[in-house]
Amino acid sequence: MLRVLAVDDEKPLLEELLYLLRSDPRVHSAEGASDATEALRRVTRALESGPEGPDRIDVVFLDIHMAGLTGLDIARLLAGFARPPLIVFVTAHEGFAVQAFDLKAVDYVLKPVRPERLAEAVRRACAQLGGPAGAPAAAASGPPVRSQAPAAAGTRPAPQPPHRPGPEVTVADRTADQIAVELGGVTRFVAIDDIAYVEAQGDYARLHTDGGSHLVRIPLSTLEQRWAARGFVRIHRRHLVALGRIDELRLDAGTTSVRVGAAELQVSRRHARELRDLLMRHATG
Repeated sequence: MLRVLAVDDEKPLLEELLYLLRSDPRVHSAEGASDATEALRRVTRALESGPEGPDRIDVVFLDIHMAGLTGLDIARLLAGFARPPLIVFVTAHEGFAVQAFDLKAVDYVLKPVRPERLAEAVRRACAQLGGPAGAPAAAASGPPVRSQAPAAAGTRPAPQPPHRPGPEVTVADRTADQIAVELGGVTRFVAIDDIAYVEAQGDYARLHTDGGSHLVRIPLSTLEQRWAARGFVRIHRRHLVALGRIDELRLDAGTTSVRVGAAELQVSRRHARELRDLLMRHATG
């Protein structure tokens, strides 16, 4: 069972997170820290007590925006220890996902925290530590949520089905023409035809549309396979582009790039010839 530390400088949100963590049967204990100094002191004490010590910490659930050191700063410091605890970021901001996964974060949970989403983060941590990852239905659907989480998150009557390892836990297609994206506990449905290109960001992908961008927890390779029939082509290890949204193909000193709206995207050498052929067929078809 996990021993966890939750770190957030907003007391109501910290209390809510601790309440949810303590309600999960896979969590042996959950303690809180309200700032970076306290968090680092607790982790240092835990490491000094050893992996089987009474102060052991297996996972740290970290907010990102805090006074003084940020959650990212704390994670960088913890990475310097020989046996650091696992990190799960819990934040209201989606824009730090790439940095989070560069720091080897186990998961990236958006606020307001839904019980079933937090249960998935616990499952990932258990799986990485080699312990039992499964959760009973009560834990998956979550306990009633009190102050900070929206009412809908705590009143879903049906438990979630057992999670299978994979990248599509919190994002799913509603129809063949839409993809669900989640931000701050709100689910929106984005038309695939509105997506100009997709950018890889760690274990996530960022969908770029004319109206903005959306972060989803699906690898680029999965979207490449899923949307090939809809005219999306891989042009680089970081980018998947809708063929019909390419405005220009540019060749300059042996490098290839495309313009998609206001964005200029590099095309890797291995994809350049295939892309030129596809554009020619698309233009003459």
